[in-house]
Amino acid sequence: MQSHRARVGRIARSLKARSRRAGGRPLKLRKRAVSHQVPKAKRGPVDKLDVGDLDRVLAIDDKERVCVAEPGVTFADLVDATLARGLVPMIVPELKTITLGGAIAGCSIESSSFRFGGFHDTCLAYEVITARGEVLHCTPRNRHSLVFQMVHGTFGTVGIISKIAFRLMPARQYVKVTYERFHNLESYMNAIQRHYEAGDLDFMDGIIHSPELFVLCGGRFVDEAPYTNRYDWMKIYYLSTRERSEDYLATRDYYFRYDKGVTNVHPRSFVGRLLFGKWIGSTQILRLAERLHWLLPSRRPRVTVDVFIPFSRWSAFEKWYEAAFGHFPLWCVPYRVTRKYEWIAPRVFDGLDDSLFLDIAIYGMKQRGETNYYQLMEDKLRELNGLKTLISHNYYSEDAFWQTWNRPSFQAAKSITDPENLFGDLYRKTCRR
Repeated sequence: MQSHRARVGRIARSLKARSRRAGGRPLKLRKRAVSHQVPKAKRGPVDKLDVGDLDRVLAIDDKERVCVAEPGVTFADLVDATLARGLVPMIVPELKTITLGGAIAGCSIESSSFRFGGFHDTCLAYEVITARGEVLHCTPRNRHSLVFQMVHGTFGTVGIISKIAFRLMPARQYVKVTYERFHNLESYMNAIQRHYEAGDLDFMDGIIHSPELFVLCGGRFVDEAPYTNRYDWMKIYYLSTRERSEDYLATRDYYFRYDKGVTNVHPRSFVGRLLFGKWIGSTQILRLAERLHWLLPSRRPRVTVDVFIPFSRWSAFEKWYEAAFGHFPLWCVPYRVTRKYEWIAPRVFDGLDDSLFLDIAIYGMKQRGETNYYQLMEDKLRELNGLKTLISHNYYSEDAFWQTWNRPSFQAAKSITDPENLFGDLYRKTCRR
């Protein structure tokens, strides 16, 4: 903790020494881990603040099942540290090098989200450094509760997270996965609802291979396994869900079964995977895109996005999506909404009784004709009380943007942590318009 305080002190002093120049450049954080935002072609000039040394697990309390860690810790390293004690985070995002801070500031889902929500829903406290170099202790119930809620989903525009306390849960050595297949949306929805209400699974996600093939993947912790599979080289996990009726994975391998890509695996070919698949994963692909961002298409990028749909509106969405987009396969992750989040505009929840949303992940769709499929999706989501993650390309007008995100809450949090707007405006940071 003493070395942690020294690292935080360095960052706080650097911020105190800064002065926001008129027309000056926004501040960007320099981290060791690769960014898991969708790579984009154009970048404006920014000033950088090094926070790369905030990457340590600080404490694990076995009895209380609580971990305290810095935001740069990757989930791969975190799972290694906690699994050695028979514990795991309640939510482990699918890619090994997603960091704790990234999961809070951006989007964090996986197959235990139908039980716990997002990773941020399992957090107990944050330490947040403001633009003026103040260090705040934020919890859901203290005087900085609004800051606690608003650092999620605001991409570092509210403050710099420097320490996180979050809950853990018991784990077993293996995960058994059973694959249920359905041939229409209604029966698939009924199965999701049944498992959600029964609480009879530890994990639940799915792959929608086509409008005629829906696969639900139900996982349970087990102590023994007759065999185990790994999906870190030749085998591709989402394809296996078409063929298998059940599967066994070591717990760590289960958490990162999608690390080579969810439905957009690279390399794709058999030969490519044979030669390079063992060494190329999500981290390497993102690092390459980060370095060669100027080669990426700026006008019509492929559609890579997660959208959240209220369960009661999913049937209407799926019919529209099939006609308007028609792109498959899709990743489907049931997500329990634990509260009416402060960062979402109240109108999104108007008329909804849903505690369950569906995250539908569209990865790698090529845009056709002159249609802007991102904007088409944004318009439809406002109609259905849904929303999309901001890690991808966004084309909202400013008025449309603040119909989904909560401007008063954002401004109230910023007045505490960043009144001079050093960390930037959420709309201008995430939208291309």
